[in-house]
Amino acid sequence: MTELTPVLAGTRILVTAQRRSDELSAALTRRGADVVVAPALGVVPHIDEDELLRRTREILADPVEVLVVTTGIGFRGWMDTAEAAGLYDQLVANLENTRLVARGPKARGALQAVGLQADWVAESETSAELVEFLLAEGVQEQRIAVQHHGAGDPHLEELLVGGGAVVIPLEVYRWGPAQDPDAVTETALQVAAGAFDAVMFTSAPAAIAWIAELNGQGVTEIVRELVTDGRLLIAAVGPMTAEPLVNAGLGPVHPDRSRMGALVRLVILTLGDDAHSVMTPSGVLHVRASAATLDHEVLPLSPNGLAILRRLALHPGEVVSRDRLLAALPGESADPHTAEVAVARLREALGPHPLVRTVIKRGYVLQTA
Repeated sequence: MTELTPVLAGTRILVTAQRRSDELSAALTRRGADVVVAPALGVVPHIDEDELLRRTREILADPVEVLVVTTGIGFRGWMDTAEAAGLYDQLVANLENTRLVARGPKARGALQAVGLQADWVAESETSAELVEFLLAEGVQEQRIAVQHHGAGDPHLEELLVGGGAVVIPLEVYRWGPAQDPDAVTETALQVAAGAFDAVMFTSAPAAIAWIAELNGQGVTEIVRELVTDGRLLIAAVGPMTAEPLVNAGLGPVHPDRSRMGALVRLVILTLGDDAHSVMTPSGVLHVRASAATLDHEVLPLSPNGLAILRRLALHPGEVVSRDRLLAALPGESADPHTAEVAVARLREALGPHPLVRTVIKRGYVLQTA
């Protein structure tokens, strides 16, 4: 088996998903990343996602005549599940040719959010009005998919079956609170402190919950600045997941195809060979959030050494004064000698790699190839 190049060596990546987090983590770890999983939301375990995907594929293979959308959040949950499984685009295209019946304006809005239009809406938001309408229209021998959220609505299904329909229930998983809220808070603060290179999202509700945590901790603007400065990558599995992040000004990226594998590839390419890299006489230098690598080998740097190297790599070839390096160091030291000591220790840590050159009476510069 061919060994993968560790292009993500030295990176720290936060995964906010509970569903399929093992798969994401494994794919990123194989490329050298340090992955931290802190789900922003929990998933109620009695909803069977495998069954939901099985029925989704059944609908794709044999389209239904009618789709009943009972709740906006439930429909969005179904779309999130399809998006994470790489079925989103195909499913939306399939539903364009299906009669869409919505229980209330929120369900209609969820359809509109993915570019679909409801053919009829129960303005009372009751299942009774919805069933009355369908039975009056006639459902004999029609295949009807009913999207539920939570425990479902067996009474609705019984009435449709009694009218002669074949019902395909879609039980959508239920979001719950984060299983470890302290981990969500801690990692959000670490992101704001610049300790992560990327944060990954696979569902819009989790993105919304994570943004709420940033707001609650008062660090949203700091995170925005990290994204703007190119020091933090916010990555979503698809446009639906990205939407709340866009609205929060967090500048997410997402792959053209809403698939988990495509998301992983996007993160690898973005953080890989070209991201934050400098060609030096000793190889390709990457300065990460909490480490630096030379040709994908992690350098043994202290926090001060990493801060010095990051400042020098900000504009390779530019001479940086001692005072400006001092300002880049952690802490609040005003002693210029602190910067000189940090540079000396950085050189010791770099060993045989002469990456930092002194420019007499001016400062220091990162050697480039």
